[in-house]
Amino acid sequence: MTLRLFNSATRQVSDFVPLTAGEVGIYLCGATVQAPPHIGHLRSGVAFDVLVRWLRRTGHRVTLVRNVTDIDDKILAKAADAGEPWWAWAAINERAFTAAYDALGVLPPSYEPRATGHIPDMVELMERLVERGHAYALDSGDVYFDVASFDQYGALTNQRVEDMVPAPDAAPAGGDKRDERDFALWKAAKPGEPATASWDTPYGRGRPGWHLECSAMAHRYLGEEFDIHGGGLDLRFPHHENEQAQSRAAGYGFARHWLHNGWVTQGGAKMSKSLGNGLLVTAVLAHVRPAVLRYAMTAVQYRSMLEWTDDTLTEAEATWDRLAGFVERAAEKVGVADDDEVAKVELPGEFVAAMDDDLNVPAALAVVHEHLRAGNSALAAGDLDGARSAMVVLRAMLDVLGLDPGGAQWRAKGSDERYAAALEAVVAAELEARAAARAARDFATSDAIRDRLAAAGIVVEDSPTGARWSLAAP
Repeated sequence: MTLRLFNSATRQVSDFVPLTAGEVGIYLCGATVQAPPHIGHLRSGVAFDVLVRWLRRTGHRVTLVRNVTDIDDKILAKAADAGEPWWAWAAINERAFTAAYDALGVLPPSYEPRATGHIPDMVELMERLVERGHAYALDSGDVYFDVASFDQYGALTNQRVEDMVPAPDAAPAGGDKRDERDFALWKAAKPGEPATASWDTPYGRGRPGWHLECSAMAHRYLGEEFDIHGGGLDLRFPHHENEQAQSRAAGYGFARHWLHNGWVTQGGAKMSKSLGNGLLVTAVLAHVRPAVLRYAMTAVQYRSMLEWTDDTLTEAEATWDRLAGFVERAAEKVGVADDDEVAKVELPGEFVAAMDDDLNVPAALAVVHEHLRAGNSALAAGDLDGARSAMVVLRAMLDVLGLDPGGAQWRAKGSDERYAAALEAVVAAELEARAAARAARDFATSDAIRDRLAAAGIVVEDSPTGARWSLAAP
């Protein structure tokens, strides 16, 4: 069976055939680093980590590009509120995201380009669109994509242009702006904005629009056409629709397959900072081992919504303890299997079929649990050969999901130290943001960071040498 994936563009499950046999290029929309991550932010990272692991396990060479949006309106506003340079604010939060990805065992991308490092690529793409009649500049220095000039606009999300809402990143139609649905490729510098947050172009100083950033970086690292573009379901419109339009209007094939992961929800509502229901990664990891959080976020199929309840982590912890406990007990009886053996063992056909079926992780986990039961039975019966075989195959299946209890990320030996290191990294990022706020005498932000750490069971003490933290007494 070949890998079959749901293509959001065609709205069908179809065979995945790479552009070049044996090689796969993936562009994943990464973080906008305006604040530390909550667990909803990590859903796409974990979901696409499973895809990358499965492709590599089945013999593909994968190039994963996951960008960092380090310049936008919210970053500028929040940095100003904190009295911090915008680029420093972005760097602090980028480190918080990196620490969270590392804590959950998300493999690093092949490339992780920052938007601000690719301004020349964006200007080149923008000029190409203007030359081809698909974009226009105003006297103000703003540059817009001309939606009416591109008859495929709306194809990704199956919308008619006349039914679409106005572009949220642009002013209503008026003056020289041709249509309220035209979206910004370039935003002219505005009074009061930092001089460092704008760059020279043939149209005047300014900064890139969000959509232009991703198209330019995808082209820079993956070329004119590539295999998969991914991201959260909420990015389909307008972000991904606009990316596809401007890239194809420039004459590029762009993405052949579109994959979108579901949200983390609470009470059916998307988890987000604006709704006040975002669970910070720091808060969760103060009480839960990273492997447990990883299991909770991996166990559902990537396109499904992950409804977060009070039982989510309790159930994940019980399951993880059963899996890790068997691997540890089996290793004590039959010895530890090395990573090379785990990487080469043949996977059960049912597991392979589940993963090839649009990454059906729940069905794959059913096979994992069958082998867990068989392994426990073999141990109870003194069948050491059977126990070892079950352990190696179980570890191999879990490795595809980023959850191998015997692998370097999660193995029991040193797990307490790894857990402590992960927690240290994410809390350090929060304390760095708090120190920046205090230095800027933004005590409201400083107190808010301290309070949310306290809510997570982390006590912060200020001293002449800086802030120290500890876990609150139970």
